Amino acid sequence: MVDSVVAPPASPLRYGPSVEHPEKDEAETDAALTETMLSISETTFKHGGHGLRSVHAKSHGLLRGELHVLDGLPPVLAQGLAAQPGTHPVVIRLSTTPGDILDDSVSAPRGMALKVVGVEGERLPGSEGDTTQDFVMANAPAFSAPNPKKFLGSLKLLAATTDKAEGAKKVLSAALRGAEAVVEAFGGKSATLVTLGGQPETHILGETFYSQAPLLWGPYMAKVCVAPVSPGLAALTDASLNVNGKPNGLREAVVEFFRQNGAEWELRVQLCTDLETMPVEDASVAWPEDQSSYVAVARIVVPPQDAWSEARSAAVDDGLAFSPWHGLAAHRPIGSIMRARRTTYSRSAQVRGERNGCPMGEPRTPADLPG
Repeated sequence: MVDSVVAPPASPLRYGPSVEHPEKDEAETDAALTETMLSISETTFKHGGHGLRSVHAKSHGLLRGELHVLDGLPPVLAQGLAAQPGTHPVVIRLSTTPGDILDDSVSAPRGMALKVVGVEGERLPGSEGDTTQDFVMANAPAFSAPNPKKFLGSLKLLAATTDKAEGAKKVLSAALRGAEAVVEAFGGKSATLVTLGGQPETHILGETFYSQAPLLWGPYMAKVCVAPVSPGLAALTDASLNVNGKPNGLREAVVEFFRQNGAEWELRVQLCTDLETMPVEDASVAWPEDQSSYVAVARIVVPPQDAWSEARSAAVDDGLAFSPWHGLAAHRPIGSIMRARRTTYSRSAQVRGERNGCPMGEPRTPADLPG
């Protein structure tokens, strides 16, 4: 696909092992994260009899489409899956963060998991023989915690509230949305308020989704995002969506949109140019876009379709796992948050598959994708 390509920064930094600094007790922290995540899924399994993700359990849209790598990319961008122009099938999963299935009036950060199929090249350990590239993203440019140790505290709080007092969660969420609205009225944004339940009540299809933590882009370091570009999606950016009294209001809105409309997003890359302002190990820092812009490398095209069904949920929610460690060596995740995801995501998917009698698999062709 030919498209106009914005110029990337002239001198992106190359990756070297010295930019990563694992803590001495990182393995212990990662083990505690895995244990806590499994405790969340154990709670929901006991209550519902079905294996759910420990986070991002509830899906709101399950989409099939294509990713078109742009033609004419400069060498610093033409890396990994974007090395050559081409078209790849994709699966998109839209979700919200809690590990239990809550009414949508309990506002929570949103996520997009993207699986690109038919990507050839040297693989990351653990994904040998596969041809997929996953990107796991959320609707904020930075992660809610700088490192796994800090995130562990938040996750333990989430584990303690899983499957408890949904009514109280709704009341708290409404109060937090009000507080967040005040913060945003003065030009700010509170990651803490949003994470705890203060996500504004807006349409999920208007969101831009970010990797938040970095990964390799060939020899360089980058963050990625997926941004809405088609007119129908752009019109939904910050658009209010009242889901009160609609337990699955976000899903209903996504299904209604795709019943009549297609959609297009851009996959964009932000290359690291300064390790002081764009740290690798602190995922809570948003890399300044005035120093390095997000630049498009591909267009994601999704036609009108049935955006959620029980059959598609069985295929995607139960049958697929999404992890930044499913992919090419050219896009190896870097930094402490990404390193922690390698073990926690793999173990969580394994346990979920065992509980549901549905082992995870990686699609290789369009025929392997959910209908």
